[in-house]
Amino acid sequence: MSTEQLEFQAETRQLLDLMVHSIYSNKDSFLRELISNSSDALDKLRLESYRNKDLDVDVSDLHIEIDIDAAARTLTIRDNGIGMSRAEVIDLIGTLAKSGTAEVRKKLKEAKDAAASEELIGQFGIGFYSTFMVAEKVTLLTRKAGESTATKWESAGEGTYEITDVEDAPQGSSVTLALKPADEEDHLHDYASERKIKELVKKYSDFIAWPIRIDVEKRVKSPADENGDVGEDTVTIETETINSQKALWTRSKDEVSEEEYKEFYKHVSHAWDEPLEVIPFKAEGTFEYQALLFIPSQAPFDLFMRESKAGVHLYVKRVFIMDDSQELLPEYLRFVKGVVDAADLSLNVSREILQQDRQIRAIRRRLTKKVLSTVKELQSEQPDKYKTLWSQFGTVLKEGLISDSDNRETLLGIASFASTDSEEGVTTLAEYVDRMKDGQQQIYYMTGESRQQIESSPHMEAFKARGLEVLLLTDSVDEVWVGNVTEFDGKSFQSIAKGEVDLDTEEEKKESEAKREEQDKEFADLLTWLTETLGEDVKEVRLSTRLTTSPACVVGDEFSFSPQLEKMYKASGQFVPTSKRILELNPTHDLVTGLKKAREDRSDDPHLAETAELLYATALLAEGTELKDPAKFSRLLADRLTRTI
Repeated sequence: MSTEQLEFQAETRQLLDLMVHSIYSNKDSFLRELISNSSDALDKLRLESYRNKDLDVDVSDLHIEIDIDAAARTLTIRDNGIGMSRAEVIDLIGTLAKSGTAEVRKKLKEAKDAAASEELIGQFGIGFYSTFMVAEKVTLLTRKAGESTATKWESAGEGTYEITDVEDAPQGSSVTLALKPADEEDHLHDYASERKIKELVKKYSDFIAWPIRIDVEKRVKSPADENGDVGEDTVTIETETINSQKALWTRSKDEVSEEEYKEFYKHVSHAWDEPLEVIPFKAEGTFEYQALLFIPSQAPFDLFMRESKAGVHLYVKRVFIMDDSQELLPEYLRFVKGVVDAADLSLNVSREILQQDRQIRAIRRRLTKKVLSTVKELQSEQPDKYKTLWSQFGTVLKEGLISDSDNRETLLGIASFASTDSEEGVTTLAEYVDRMKDGQQQIYYMTGESRQQIESSPHMEAFKARGLEVLLLTDSVDEVWVGNVTEFDGKSFQSIAKGEVDLDTEEEKKESEAKREEQDKEFADLLTWLTETLGEDVKEVRLSTRLTTSPACVVGDEFSFSPQLEKMYKASGQFVPTSKRILELNPTHDLVTGLKKAREDRSDDPHLAETAELLYATALLAEGTELKDPAKFSRLLADRLTRTI
């Protein structure tokens, strides 16, 4: 028997320290986490037995046992499920998911109180560590199905753990907690009490599909003999199943309490938040299936990570098939948790079969429409819930505007966007259209890295002056979907930073046409010279109708990439062809008129080219674009300032 002592990952040590010192308010939840883990292990073993006929395992009596030793103050939760290998124990329990370690560290530092810290367990899927809220020492003994050697993991939560190879251990896993001393004043948290454990199982885990068993003492009174004397009571040990094993998704909504839904959501999602909305669904007809879906109230930390898993479990006739079925809902609904139980699929169904299965595609279509219609109902009937949903998952939902053309109109209807005019800070597109000015035919928007950056952009000046509302799009996904979506409710989308902007009414056009022709002639020489001087960077220099106070701005062609989209593609390693943009000048600004006059008076002055470069650079900086050569800009600016002293 070889024993090895290992250190916890740094972030895990921090988390354990929080657990050991019991800052979490709901200590009872540790039992739910352990039973949920055991249930998953049993699901996986039964599934593996279907897939691997050579696996020598007994699946005739899969169950969970709870053993209480009140005298020794130990509590053991045992299952005969799939078990873990030594490597899996180290990977899953000795460390946190590698993709989340930096985020865990950050959140731990930010957590100022118990409530904020408690959210970390659900966010990072680390419920196993909750055992240290109630235990001085935790011992895990596990043997993976098909392997002969077991692994014992043991820790007091003080920075290290021991790993030992063990022979002759039963298949599955057992977790034994050496409970902390009883608190004489806190009888509510005596986990060495049979009554307490039964109460917690009933409250948190009654719906678990596998039997949860506990051995209980039964005292039988001895009958009186012929002389009337009564002997000592007989004590027998009986095994009780203490959960109902009723699948919630098979019951109607009025048969299930709100508390039961909450606990099932926490079980199926391994989260500690509460569901924002419950979506039961039953389909009958050509093929039958039932679904119980949940919209979380809080986004998980890995929502935008490639390693994240989908949240829907697939069952066939109540037999677990897979826990991250990506085929049941589109990727932009990956935050939805729950189960789908199909009646007609094969138990040997694989991911490849699912991708081709006609029934699965039909289920996917109907579930997608059901989730989106639920969001729409929240939007119209429960605005506070909708605001929470959109704040947590709006960015993900907008991915559907790119990938799901069938539901694009629905998604546009339920979407909210920051806006210059909305009193609530965000607006729906329908609300925007209702507020449009007479004669306005376009929905104006601008993309950027932040609301402040967009609102201070020179591109906004004419729109502010005319009181025209502009959508402020700051999510990365906004850069992409605006290129895929052409209109809403008959109104086309128009970027205020692309193409030519003509905000004049028909009457104003008649009045300004002659003036513009005159300005074009007046500035023709300057525009030609600037186009030649800045030819390496710009494709054209022209007069602007969108500027009121700034001297210049840089705009793209109608179908060109925005600077933010170019940056996004380059950051992901994709090749982006170099494209020149257009420099627009404000013909009423003193800098522009001064430069025009200087060209007329001293066209051979070499410093004028420097002024042109500074003008172009300031236009780039005003929109938040990085300069190609900031050192040169700095030098030119310093030289120019020096000459003004």
